[in-house]
Amino acid sequence: MIIGVPKEIKISESRVGLTEAGVKQLVAEGHKVFVQESAGLGCQISDQDYIKAGAEMLPTAKDIYSKSDMIIKVKEPLPDEYDLMKENQILYTYLHLAAEPKLTKVLCERKVKAIAYETIQAPDGSLPLLTPMSEVAGRMATQVGAFYLQKDKGGKGILLGGVTGVHKAKVAVIGGGIVGVNAAKMAVGLGADVTILDVNRARLEYLDHIFSGQIKTLYSNSQNIEEQVAQSDLLVGAVLLTGQKAPTLVSEKMIRSMSKGSVVVDVAVDQGGCIETCKPTSHKEPTFDIDGVIHYCVPNMPGVVARTSTYALTNATFKYGSMIAAMGIEEAISKYPSLYKGLNVYGGYVAYEPVARDLDMEYKPFQV
Repeated sequence: MIIGVPKEIKISESRVGLTEAGVKQLVAEGHKVFVQESAGLGCQISDQDYIKAGAEMLPTAKDIYSKSDMIIKVKEPLPDEYDLMKENQILYTYLHLAAEPKLTKVLCERKVKAIAYETIQAPDGSLPLLTPMSEVAGRMATQVGAFYLQKDKGGKGILLGGVTGVHKAKVAVIGGGIVGVNAAKMAVGLGADVTILDVNRARLEYLDHIFSGQIKTLYSNSQNIEEQVAQSDLLVGAVLLTGQKAPTLVSEKMIRSMSKGSVVVDVAVDQGGCIETCKPTSHKEPTFDIDGVIHYCVPNMPGVVARTSTYALTNATFKYGSMIAAMGIEEAISKYPSLYKGLNVYGGYVAYEPVARDLDMEYKPFQV
């Protein structure tokens, strides 16, 4: 198969879809790999590194898309890339289509075979391609929150862990999944007073166990959320419903109950956000203020730690990408059921039910 790796064009997105090691392995497996010039520079992979691994470098995204059977990316195509995609081309990347109605329609119209990293699901229900970036985003959420709590950044002037004889900052994490756990780990490590809210009681028991009393756990209902939001110095939105739009759990009224200089980091912004006041920002202009509460809502948080993120991501994505390249979408799905839920668009229709439902589009499942 001919595989293309374009340069990412989302603002401050420096990751790349394949490392030089991934290129070398795909070439060894008999595939041809095109990489757009300078695609890896943001994570310190040079064009020469790719050439040495067996790739051929092409100057433009148009060249990459026109020559490739399969496109491997990091983030969803942006409008400048819509016209480059072609019928039956395989697109393998993060898509988050529940929050992208226009892109979903374009993928259907152009009859692209679109596999979303975030909905590939292992037999145990885990999301192996979402996990590494959730780890990064969760850890960054606390790091970013601590930064914006500084007075010179508009925050309260609070050190997250306090010092001897001084109150610790209160951190509330809504959602006890991979993002929430990693946000809590960082916050606990810095000495903060941390509470995690989740609707899964078994998950709360597990969190109590692994944190050995270092955090508080609460069942996630409107009353508990309201109380925790009002008390928090840092609020982290870490809710995930696989492939679906995130539910709005924190209202604007709750946000306005927070004291001025508090910080909100909504990691769920990729899926529409779980906080009513959330709106997507960028690494160039990452924050906005509502009634004195700082909001950080960047959809591609891991993009600014590009080298760590690229290698962590491709460690997870390569296995499935290699399967698809070797067999094509149809045979790969028939042999590896984990890929079935990853198929979001096929044959001009939405093939993933949660996306079709959220966007009110026709659902047509792929027939294995």
